[in-house]
Amino acid sequence: MQRGYFITFEGLDGSGKTTQLRRLAAWLESEGHTVVTLRQPGGTTLGDRIRSILLDSRSEATLGPIAPLAEMALMFADRAQSIHEIILPALVAGHIVLCDRYTDSSEAYQGAGRQLGSERILAMHRAVCNNLQPDLTLLLLPSLDASLHRARRRNLRTTQQKGTDEGRFEREDDGFYRRIYQAYETIAAREPQRVAAIRDDAGIEDIQARIRQIVAARIAAPVI
Repeated sequence: MQRGYFITFEGLDGSGKTTQLRRLAAWLESEGHTVVTLRQPGGTTLGDRIRSILLDSRSEATLGPIAPLAEMALMFADRAQSIHEIILPALVAGHIVLCDRYTDSSEAYQGAGRQLGSERILAMHRAVCNNLQPDLTLLLLPSLDASLHRARRRNLRTTQQKGTDEGRFEREDDGFYRRIYQAYETIAAREPQRVAAIRDDAGIEDIQARIRQIVAARIAAPVI
């Protein structure tokens, strides 16, 4: 059986990556593929517990400030569990895996945003994830201001409607997000064969069409 295909979506919160992941999954399934979707942090029982700690802006009221290194370690604990429980079994079964965030997010958010450095993140990836790399990363990079506005508006709406609050990162200042944005640009320049960057504020339908073109061209070739 041919190994499956591993696609990750990256970008700032509010970049539209989650919407595009869902649309790509629906299209791939309509084309006859078996698709497994997940998000990080989360997607497993352990991962969902970790997500509730890391993303809820109220966590630090009860736990105290989360140290940057602790934040990084929890992100990788979630990632190791999702690789073991979901990603590797799906790839072995020949499925297409779509993952909302992966190690690029840690390099951007913890490595650059928290200023822990890329080398520390990449070393953790090699040690904890056995260096499992995506076959393709779709990096959505609309303007920084547009992404932050959408993310903060969405989190406010979710809090009002559902009572859940995943805005811990959105409380950070713009300098934090400028470092993240630049880190994503650096990753895209460093790994152009893996990372397909889409850098504009086009509408959902236009971005969807571009993603379909990219993915159709990639999955037509066998994964070795």
